[in-house]
Amino acid sequence: MKIRVASIPQLAPDPVISSLSPRAVVWSRLSRDPWMMTCAIALGAVLLSTILAPWIAPYPYDQIELRLGASAPSWNHWMGTDTLGRDLLSRCFYGGQISIAVGVVGTLVSLVIGVLYGSISGYRGGRTDELMMRFVDLLYSLPYLFLVIILLVFFSSSILMLFVALGLVQWLTMARIVRGQVLSLKNAEFIQAARVSGTNDIGILFRHLLPNMAGPIVVYATLTVPSVILQEAFLSFLGLGVQPPRSSWGTLISDGAGVMGLFPWLVFFPAIALAVVLFALNFLGDGLRDALDPRQRHD
Repeated sequence: MKIRVASIPQLAPDPVISSLSPRAVVWSRLSRDPWMMTCAIALGAVLLSTILAPWIAPYPYDQIELRLGASAPSWNHWMGTDTLGRDLLSRCFYGGQISIAVGVVGTLVSLVIGVLYGSISGYRGGRTDELMMRFVDLLYSLPYLFLVIILLVFFSSSILMLFVALGLVQWLTMARIVRGQVLSLKNAEFIQAARVSGTNDIGILFRHLLPNMAGPIVVYATLTVPSVILQEAFLSFLGLGVQPPRSSWGTLISDGAGVMGLFPWLVFFPAIALAVVLFALNFLGDGLRDALDPRQRHD
């Protein structure tokens, strides 16, 4: 008696997705998510408004009109004015320039340091890796925000120093992520082939290892930007951030917090702008993490 075993049909990969390049696959996954596209549009609108602030802001950010005082939103001042009669909409536009620039530049500083440090540590291995990682553990044990405050107090409270200080304390996690990726890739077959072909260590790092770690690096960068923006807002709230007459969303929230009971719009609008950017960047970071996951290549 013969027993016929039914064959289990194999799920073929989506021919449309399979025929696309990796970059097109990522875009296809992101574009199919309505929440992702909504966050991207909202973030793009905020970024565009801050970039075009000199042309679309209805008033100069430092134009004082004491006769207005803190006036409620109206047709002439859509977000109202602050206690010095300055237009809040214009100050939100210009404040966004500072907040977003701090987030982007601080993230770039942390990426440069973290990627180089983690790559060298993981690639060299052995005692070098042990010493470098123990140094990272030592820095992790220190309150990083306290280090930023020390740098700003002892050196200067300029915007440039704020960029550098925030970037210098954000690279630790990136270094660990990159080190782990290098450890998992440095003995792969394509790396061994590069060594046999005569490629030096620098070439292997920059031509073979770093391109294959682009996914985790990009994802972590998108999650670092809102973290840096939030830290700048906290420092500005303490009076250690952007100095008058310039403002960031953090300084606007700090200025409005003292009179929030009388003039709630002074806190509400800057807080909404900050919350939209933070939410959109975190949501996009999660989406990029899923879209760049190779295990979902045939979704």
